Amino acid sequence: MTTFVVGASSQIGYFLLNRLRHAGRPALALSRQQRVAADDSVQWLQGSLDTLAPMQGLDAIVSFGPLLGLGQWLQLHDQAPAPALVATSSMSILSKAGSAQPHERAVVDQLVRGEALVRAQCQRLGMRWTILRPTLIYGAGRDRSLTPIARRAVRSRLFPLPGGGGLRQPVHADDLAALVLRALADGRADGRILEAGGGERLTAGQMFWRVRQALPVATLPLPVPDTLMQLAGRLVPAVRGPVSRLQSDLVADNAAAQSLLGYAPRAFCLQSWMLGVGPGWQQRLQQQADGEI
Repeated sequence: MTTFVVGASSQIGYFLLNRLRHAGRPALALSRQQRVAADDSVQWLQGSLDTLAPMQGLDAIVSFGPLLGLGQWLQLHDQAPAPALVATSSMSILSKAGSAQPHERAVVDQLVRGEALVRAQCQRLGMRWTILRPTLIYGAGRDRSLTPIARRAVRSRLFPLPGGGGLRQPVHADDLAALVLRALADGRADGRILEAGGGERLTAGQMFWRVRQALPVATLPLPVPDTLMQLAGRLVPAVRGPVSRLQSDLVADNAAAQSLLGYAPRAFCLQSWMLGVGPGWQQRLQQQADGEI
């Protein structure tokens, strides 16, 4: 029996495939890019759900891709492709709901419609389902939030430090991978949408400071006053949304995931390889995934 993993080349997908391999569970992994399997535990499919035919006989489906696309693919099925499904959404569905930026409101709309469609199709097909809403994800050097900051700082040896007092709750991708497997194995989370943040809350300013501390090279800290950040938000539309949330709390309530599935995520303890920087970071990352460090 096979676990079908959509978005398998994502951060969570990286750790989930490793966990499946160590558990002796074969995976069928979907990625838009061509991938070569390191061993026979994973069979890679190149493509997307947009062009994928209906499937049958799967043990489980795990999706880290767009929910709307997943729901539309499930609509093609007359029979359940698998008995159980776990998919990730985002806490952005709450934190960006009142955004003044049209593109951020569009993201929220996609998430809302995607969650609703996946739920409806799973109910139609008689599938168990759980949807996870993670906070900011890190851990495999593939995120679009902390990793780009780290890599720019390593190149320039400068590290801008905004003051942001809003709380953040970064979650390690491997903790989410473990939660996915618990949700598949334990029916207590069936039919639930669970928030999933990390094991520590800290201010945005503290989060950026820890990123700087984790770098493998020395960098010059450049404190950025709030007035300058607000000016940047007015002049540069691309950063307007993030700047507007520097003083807002972007956190999750882990209570339901903890009580139902024993979710116990780690604190925000960064190492350079989690940010995709430093000599041999890919090897160190694989060692971490294999439980060697």
